[in-house]
Amino acid sequence: MTRVNSVEAKKQLGQILARTARTKRRVMVTSRGKDMAAVVPIEDVQLLEEIEDRLDLDEARAVLANVKREGTVAWKKIKRDLGL
Repeated sequence: MTRVNSVEAKKQLGQILARTARTKRRVMVTSRGKDMAAVVPIEDVQLLEEIEDRLDLDEARAVLANVKREGTVAWKKIKRDLGL
């Protein structure tokens, strides 16, 4: 993976964006020798969002299954238990 410090990244942002879009390779932006951010191809972001959506769906299905098994708690009971 290519690394560029933040000063150079600022100077070359247009070139970095074009190269990333063209080559589909990531560019790590560093500051004081530490990785701080990355420029990534849009396809990487789209894939990450798809994975997150699938994980969210799996979690939602698990919660719904739990509600079907154990039921729900009345809002009045929650308020009473919390002293509200």
